[in-house]
Amino acid sequence: MSLDCVTAFRDALQGAFGQLEWLPEPDAQLHRFHVPGDRSGSRNGWYVLFPDGLAAGAFGSWKAGAVHHWSSRQPTDPQEAEQVRQRIEQARRQREAEQRRRWAAAETWAARWWNGARRAEAGHPYLVAKGVKPHGLRQRGGELLVPLFHAARLVNLQRIAPDGGKRFLPGGRVTGCYSPLGRIEDGQPLYLCEGWATGATLHEHSGAAVAVALNAGNLLAVGQHLRRRYPDAVLIVAGDDDRQTEAEGKGNPGRIAANHAAALLGCGVVFPPWSGKEPLSLSDFNDLRQWREANQ
Repeated sequence: MSLDCVTAFRDALQGAFGQLEWLPEPDAQLHRFHVPGDRSGSRNGWYVLFPDGLAAGAFGSWKAGAVHHWSSRQPTDPQEAEQVRQRIEQARRQREAEQRRRWAAAETWAARWWNGARRAEAGHPYLVAKGVKPHGLRQRGGELLVPLFHAARLVNLQRIAPDGGKRFLPGGRVTGCYSPLGRIEDGQPLYLCEGWATGATLHEHSGAAVAVALNAGNLLAVGQHLRRRYPDAVLIVAGDDDRQTEAEGKGNPGRIAANHAAALLGCGVVFPPWSGKEPLSLSDFNDLRQWREANQ
């Protein structure tokens, strides 16, 4: 493979991720790399570059989820087209094998940390700031551990620092995974929401079961999983209402994601019942409860 093809492939990578100070390895193997702008030390980017014949490759980000395909030029005959197709398929298999390896490693760490952690303290700064109970969370040092389950198996942890900073275990599975609060029962409400403090607020207020997706983009995937696993539960999406970003002309991602998930799931959707007096910076059910208690 010529250096021109390698630099052209790097140009494609840079078009997706930003400036890179290295050249890709054209060895048909999957490589991971740091994506500019991601957390320091992380290697969420990946690529595979095939050197022989018509140069081709694939790349993407574990975090963003998008997959890109590249070739040095368009195939000129069916043989070249088939070669590119086979390489795309090979890259897919390599990517999925690496994904499974990353998930398995994170699952091992999740079990080890969870089993070795103590019960969360009610006086943890994050719980105090949010005005909620621990609800079975555990604590490792100063960090709260929020368990994520998939098919009733612990697969990941969200770590919450005393200042509210949140991180998942590196490489851990998130899509379709959730943290449960309460007991899910047939014919009874099952709320689906974004954040853990929001879920704890909903559970404490209603007594209903809650599945916490931990981000807006995961609402639909979790809802689909819950629909299959608990078809007789009354699913309700409890969305965030990002009024501040809407007022700034940047849209309302919380409301959009909640409405989209509810529409595709064919279920109800609720948002915080604002009175009009609350600051626009408040966006979820926990924000509303905390503001009401402070302004009674």
